[in-house]
Amino acid sequence: MHPSRARAGRHRRGSPATAASTRGATFHHPVFARRRRKRGAVIAVVLSLAFIAGVGFVTVRSLAQQAAAKPTCRVASSSGSYLLDVEQAANASTIAAVGKRAGLPDHAVTIALAAAIQESQLHNLPYGDRDSLGLFQQRPSQGWGTRSQLLTPRFAAAAFFGALARVPNWNAIAVADAAQAVQHSNAPEAYGNWESEARTLAIALTGEKPAGFGCRLGVDRAAHAAGPLQAAMAAELGVVKLGDPLPAARGWTVATWLVAHAQQFGITSVSYDGRRWTPSSAEWRAVPGAGLRVQFTQAPFTAPR
Repeated sequence: MHPSRARAGRHRRGSPATAASTRGATFHHPVFARRRRKRGAVIAVVLSLAFIAGVGFVTVRSLAQQAAAKPTCRVASSSGSYLLDVEQAANASTIAAVGKRAGLPDHAVTIALAAAIQESQLHNLPYGDRDSLGLFQQRPSQGWGTRSQLLTPRFAAAAFFGALARVPNWNAIAVADAAQAVQHSNAPEAYGNWESEARTLAIALTGEKPAGFGCRLGVDRAAHAAGPLQAAMAAELGVVKLGDPLPAARGWTVATWLVAHAQQFGITSVSYDGRRWTPSSAEWRAVPGAGLRVQFTQAPFTAPR
């Protein structure tokens, strides 16, 4: 069971200055965008800036309109919601799963997500400054691992968490400071710009907020990977006995991981704790009989011709 929010190891808030800078930066990324109640004026400003700069920014409104037309994932918060593409969602859930498998508190996941959003916008980039690459833009030449290893999201996440655990008092300092102690960036304050988004994601992906994450997908029933699902779950989540009841936080971590990887593995439904997700909607719907055992269905695999 998770301890209360006020105790160490939970998601911590940064300074007022950090929170203000986060709000100002949110609307300028084409995929990781937040919807707010009073968004009309903000959208107009963003569109004007995009026109002046000659850059085709995708606005919050256009993202919402496209959600029904292409795979989109959504994480809910008390103040609104964030949209991610499928790759971002899968990578975020991998980071969360690896952190929890390592036995780290939820706050560590917030730090890692803030770092990954700043470094790669949660995309597994095969390039970067000098030899930097991957989710965290880690450098093989600096001893982080080989190129192949660092382009494997679970390895990159484990490397980040391993370095974070060696930072003195990491769980009591600001998110930006903890991330910087691992990353040694030339822009140390930048990690704080994503603290709010990272915390919202971490709260949903670690099970602190039940049913806080969902995806609307078009699952390919003829081309998904058939065998690797169990191996991927074991590598990222650890041993999962789906036939046994799972505590709420653990159960929702597993359930949201399955949703985030549904398109990759042809998952057509996930059920847990009285709710069910299907690819037709990002919402979890109440269903009778869905207890504390994570259950899922997978489309039959048909080998490509």
